[in-house]
Amino acid sequence: MPTPKIRTQSPTVADWPRPKRDFIVGSLVPLPPSSRNSRSLHIFAMAANIDIKTTSWKLVEVGRVVLIRSGPYTGKLATIVEIIDHKRVLVDGPSTQEEKIVPRHALALSHATLTPFVIPKLPRAAGTGPVRKLWEKEEIDSKFASSSWAKKNAQVERRKNLTDFERFKVMRLKKQSRYEVLKAAAKVRASA
Repeated sequence: MPTPKIRTQSPTVADWPRPKRDFIVGSLVPLPPSSRNSRSLHIFAMAANIDIKTTSWKLVEVGRVVLIRSGPYTGKLATIVEIIDHKRVLVDGPSTQEEKIVPRHALALSHATLTPFVIPKLPRAAGTGPVRKLWEKEEIDSKFASSSWAKKNAQVERRKNLTDFERFKVMRLKKQSRYEVLKAAAKVRASA
């Protein structure tokens, strides 16, 4: 009976399976053969002056403005004053408009949407007075009202409240604009 061979060395790098991708994250710069099996591709990326941009995440942070999605304050803005735990935050919404004020309360993050607006240098657990001063200084209400997000929300609300006849008028206007676009496209096609 033949004796089994006992492997005394680990396989060399050349024996490892070759990786399937020879390009850096969608770029058209092929990797040199020497670095294809390397575990430190970031060194090559830095040497080649490739800018790898990270996404700009909206972080849960003190001063982040949130839009409340459910509950008694649906559709109102508030700012995070304190982070309670990984699922809840303490919010305060000292809006300049009386009907949009949100009293300080604990809010589950699942009931809020983070906005791109942040009140900088807001101290943790700040009272309503300092929050109101910074809110007015940063003009959060007007910034949000001029954002495309608020305009889209207003349009959705307006469409929701249309009567049957108003919906009919919108449908006729859409048909008319579609006809004008097709007519202009046909004219361009005919002249070409």
